[in-house]
Amino acid sequence: MLDGECRDLPVGTIYIEDLTVGMSRRLVKSITDREIGMFADLSSDHNPVHMCDEYASGTIFGGRIAHGMLTAGLISAIIGQQLPGHGTIYLKQNLTFFAPVRPNDRVEATVTVAEIDHRRSRVTLECKCRVGDTVVLKGDALVLAPAKAAD
Repeated sequence: MLDGECRDLPVGTIYIEDLTVGMSRRLVKSITDREIGMFADLSSDHNPVHMCDEYASGTIFGGRIAHGMLTAGLISAIIGQQLPGHGTIYLKQNLTFFAPVRPNDRVEATVTVAEIDHRRSRVTLECKCRVGDTVVLKGDALVLAPAKAAD
């Protein structure tokens, strides 16, 4: 989607006035070789641990893994599309990676409202990604949340 092509977009926003602590949204996505290749091209990160079976088999992971930031991108998708949604501005993101995501893993990303600063329109979000029962990524984000227009 390019500039000028957004007039028919559905509104996907939960305004700061309607947010509550504990509110949560999730996204589930399988990370395929196609996504890994596309992310490598977009980011210019062609590290062989992501791209080459032979090389990756000799690493501590014993095989190829997805880019950590590809997994983190699922959090960004939730924040920008669901919670708070359209109009949200990232201010800060902290992440810790606990385990790799491998090609064809099904990742479940969850974002939960942890704190709301109505005066400054800032929201702190807890962020987590899992593959099955394994937490692969955990962190928090600080965002500027959209507010309802004043009457």
